[in-house]
Amino acid sequence: MTVILVPYHLDEHLPGLRALLPAAVEPTTVNADFREGDVWSRLGDVGVRTAQAVAETAHGNPVIVSGDCSTSMAVLAGLQRTGIDAGIVWFDAHGDVQTVETSASGYPGGMPLRIITGYRPELIAERLGLKAIAEDRALLVGARDLDPPEIAYLGEAKIRQSKIEDVAEHLPPGPLVLHIDADVIDSDQMPGLRYPVGCGPSVEDVVAAAGRVLATGRVVAVDIACTWFDEAPEWTRASLLSALLAEAAWT
Repeated sequence: MTVILVPYHLDEHLPGLRALLPAAVEPTTVNADFREGDVWSRLGDVGVRTAQAVAETAHGNPVIVSGDCSTSMAVLAGLQRTGIDAGIVWFDAHGDVQTVETSASGYPGGMPLRIITGYRPELIAERLGLKAIAEDRALLVGARDLDPPEIAYLGEAKIRQSKIEDVAEHLPPGPLVLHIDADVIDSDQMPGLRYPVGCGPSVEDVVAAAGRVLATGRVVAVDIACTWFDEAPEWTRASLLSALLAEAAWT
């Protein structure tokens, strides 16, 4: 199993992320050389390097571990470079379908799924070489904290939606990227999340659901977003990563 470590939350370096991986895992680490510019430019710096690392390992079913959901755009772009046209299964408590125009915070980590399905490619997709996927090739799983603009958009969009327990019944066709944001887990079970949401599934439920997606044999990459603060309990974070990596070790 190839593990690609992207130790950043947006453009914030996360040196402690490596220590949470099992000792036996020797990841390929993406190191950014940030240019001057806005956050989209700096995200592009990380993303270009991530896409290249994914492209170099695309046929080995890579697992990408990063600090936020924006890495998913580079994962898809890297696969596309090698001719793998993948849909995406998006485990997340949030919709991540905000736009620059609708987001109250302007947080780029709340926009990746919208960008993946075609929103404003000039922001970052063009630099990554990311080609938009059709909305019905994206499945949003476990989302329960949606802002009004996201509710309005999803009410009209063709993005599929599913509960964790029903994920295997709603998968898009073809090869898939499995994206898992740690905050899909109930915040009582995963303390220290940057954007905690309650009333969600347990760690065990999420790992089991990921296993059902992987069991289809159609997953070509797993993208794990470790959206927590460094102060979060280390044993909890390390245990989750170990469990997901064990499920993902299908090669």
